[in-house]
Amino acid sequence: MSTPRLTQQIAFLIEADKLKGVLRRTTLMDASRPENSAEHSWHLALTAIVLAEYAPGGVDILHVLRLVTVHDLVEIDAGDTFAYDTAGNETKAARERAAAERIFALLPDDQAAHVRDLWDEFEDRQTPEARFAHALDRLQPLLQNMEAGGGSWKTHGVGRADVLRRMAPLQTQLPDVWPFVLGVVDRFCELGAIVVEDGQ
Repeated sequence: MSTPRLTQQIAFLIEADKLKGVLRRTTLMDASRPENSAEHSWHLALTAIVLAEYAPGGVDILHVLRLVTVHDLVEIDAGDTFAYDTAGNETKAARERAAAERIFALLPDDQAAHVRDLWDEFEDRQTPEARFAHALDRLQPLLQNMEAGGGSWKTHGVGRADVLRRMAPLQTQLPDVWPFVLGVVDRFCELGAIVVEDGQ
């Protein structure tokens, strides 16, 4: 027989499974179908483990893993907002805050507060771990688009300036990876998958 605490924890885990049904604009690397947000979160956690050596000194990778594991749970209610959707991004914060209130409240109070603190930390980007996690969250879709022949950049006519603005956190958080990022962007500009505006 389960306790009230376990009942709440199981309810939260069942709710969290809905993240598997939230589709993103980014496709799988083989371009066969859209990636879902749970797949993105898993791949982001793996990215943090593999690229841990590029983190700024003192970054706690286990804490980064906690941040990236919970960072997109709010998309169960708020949906995934495409990075280059200007209108969608205007309402994103409010939608995600409302989702955080509902979803994390399914947990017992102590765990609800802890998970909400992790989500807030990721969003606020004030700690070294949150800044590193945020930069990785920008890198992972770049890899998806790279392997998918331009992916969502090509499908949505995304411009070079917008891609570089999106990738900017990598310049400070993973400086050794930044030349790779620039190389990918330049290559996909040459291929016509990223739009090169006048003056770029």
